[in-house]
Amino acid sequence: MANWKFGLFALLALCGLTSLVSGYKVGVGRADITGPPVEINFMGYANLKQVGRGLHTRTFARAFVVEDEKGHRVAFVSADCGMMGYGLKREVVKRLQARYGNIYNAENVAISGTHTHGAPGGFLMHLLYDISILGFVPQTFEVMAQGLYLSIKRATDNLVDGRIYFSKTTVLNANINRSPTSYLRNPVEERAQYEHDVDKTLAQLRFVDMENNLLGAFNWYAVHATSMNNTNKLVTSDNMGYAALLLEKEFNPNKMPGKGKFVGAFCSSNLGDVSPNIMGPKCSISGKECDLLSSHCPAGEGDCFAMGPGRNGDMFESTQIIGQRLAEGALGMLNQQSQESTAREVTGDVRFIHQFVDMPNYNGSTYNPLTRKLDKIRGCQPAMGYSFAAGTTDGPGAFSFEQGTITDNPMWNFVRDFIVPPTQEDVSCHAPKPILLATGRATFPYEWQPKIVSTQLLKIGDVIIAAVPCEFTTMAGRRLRNKIRAAAEADGNIETDVIIAGLTNIYTSYTVTPEEYQAQRYEAASTIFGPHTHTIYMDVFEHLTKAMMRNETVDAGPSPPYMNDVMLSLNPGVLFDGHPIGTDFGYVKTQPNKEYGINDTVKATYISGNPRNNLFTEKTYFTIERKINEDRWKVTYTDASWETKMVWHRTNTILGFSELDIFWNIGPHTLPGEYRIRHSGEYKYILGGKYPYEGLTHSFFVKED
Repeated sequence: MANWKFGLFALLALCGLTSLVSGYKVGVGRADITGPPVEINFMGYANLKQVGRGLHTRTFARAFVVEDEKGHRVAFVSADCGMMGYGLKREVVKRLQARYGNIYNAENVAISGTHTHGAPGGFLMHLLYDISILGFVPQTFEVMAQGLYLSIKRATDNLVDGRIYFSKTTVLNANINRSPTSYLRNPVEERAQYEHDVDKTLAQLRFVDMENNLLGAFNWYAVHATSMNNTNKLVTSDNMGYAALLLEKEFNPNKMPGKGKFVGAFCSSNLGDVSPNIMGPKCSISGKECDLLSSHCPAGEGDCFAMGPGRNGDMFESTQIIGQRLAEGALGMLNQQSQESTAREVTGDVRFIHQFVDMPNYNGSTYNPLTRKLDKIRGCQPAMGYSFAAGTTDGPGAFSFEQGTITDNPMWNFVRDFIVPPTQEDVSCHAPKPILLATGRATFPYEWQPKIVSTQLLKIGDVIIAAVPCEFTTMAGRRLRNKIRAAAEADGNIETDVIIAGLTNIYTSYTVTPEEYQAQRYEAASTIFGPHTHTIYMDVFEHLTKAMMRNETVDAGPSPPYMNDVMLSLNPGVLFDGHPIGTDFGYVKTQPNKEYGINDTVKATYISGNPRNNLFTEKTYFTIERKINEDRWKVTYTDASWETKMVWHRTNTILGFSELDIFWNIGPHTLPGEYRIRHSGEYKYILGGKYPYEGLTHSFFVKED
């Protein structure tokens, strides 16, 4: 009898253990979100000259969905875009609910931008962020909304019983602190807890089915996706996107980029003061060191510009190097035989919590360890400081503004006040930030910056993802992670790993620590809710963590305003396309050479229509094809491939003439053989309508090295 009882107990315990370990449904999905590649300004550097001229790599949305045995579900998306706007998230949730009912909502869906500065803008729906794009761009908004929706739909359709593993590794030589003097403002005893002044940890969630087949891997690392600088005019997913392409290529052999079952993503984290340009800043003309405090160069010595590890600062090579280092770190953790494989299985239930916060009207208190008293904290109306206009060492600004500026200027104050003046309360609230733009007081033609922000936590077992609506600096992110971890342990009695997911759900520029705020470098000047911004977030996320661990609900908070019907745009559409007499659309004006070798570059030029006529979403503007036999050609590269570039240019604006150059860099692993290039497009007829066309080069040979 005793043996029977023991056996029953053991069986029940085994069943309980199996339920604990294998209680998830997991799914991953990917979709194309590439916006108009030409004639639209890119989002990130706020450079009016950075207007798209073509395509280097397509941009994608990569999603995972996790559901526990009780049916609690969360969806997370990492999108190759600068950041996320709430109007866009609202539209994605609307489309999800049209298909799935209330399974998805604002509380359990998180959408994060990788922070590439090389993708078309015009989707954020706040004037300050869209003004350098010349306003709202419906085409960008629509392709992103549909792609984000499709990525979650595909992840949902792919749900299977599975397991989740969490692991971490260290990736060196991929990031540096671009505001090191601000970081040094943080307490010495706090800095002593960390080896580096940026986070070097790459955190990974790995998804497998019950047969241990790899489904996907999502990786978070703190680095700006700014290896491609503000002179780039080709759509690019930058270093994070390149790392994702490498990872997916490894586990989707013989598939084109953006295709295949395995989904590998590299997601943004607390990257606010973190640059991939690891060679550091130098004066662009003289090559001398910039001033450390102001990131300024003497007259005649150029801008203070940081360079990546590429030879002579080559931004394409720098993107490859940083992306490859990130991908190698992720691959090391996915390789179970690797010394870097320290994965542990994620166990526990799925929870989520979300709250909108009216930042300017937030009032609270926080404990001051120096005075041992409670200090009152409050938010400010949004405002940008003088140093915002100075830009960063990744992309310098204009008009001789310098970082670290804590005094104002009568001339710029006059310009500011002509637009909209700050109140005296604004000035004192933001001190020591001198206000350059009182964005919170500006209402014409619509809101300039958000006042209501989204705060959100996703709990997947013993891993918590903190979705922050801005760019947290290194120490700001470290403090938040520690705060959430401590609150979860105190109220949930579990040890958790906390991931900061940056630029999520809505964009509100930067968040620095109170100490860094005093330095007023770019990141501090762009901390729009004033010196207590970080303290407020610490307060809010601690409250959310405690409520989530107790399974309590919180007040939803005031929703961001609906502004879709007041958007303005100065971007004209495509009027019509034309072609020179004696040619037609798709005519190959410049044929490739007859023969090429390894490391050569193939070029073909076509008479084309405007690429904005058809974005070829989930398709391609061109293919590189290799001859298999007399009846068959195989596609070997597309416009999503790193090895290819597409450059479009007007040849006659009045007559609507344009040409398209296609470049293919022949890599060392290219098979020898006979190749050709096929271009597909659409032209807009002057009397109305869009019509497809196609052009095909003659064949050419790639010889063995």
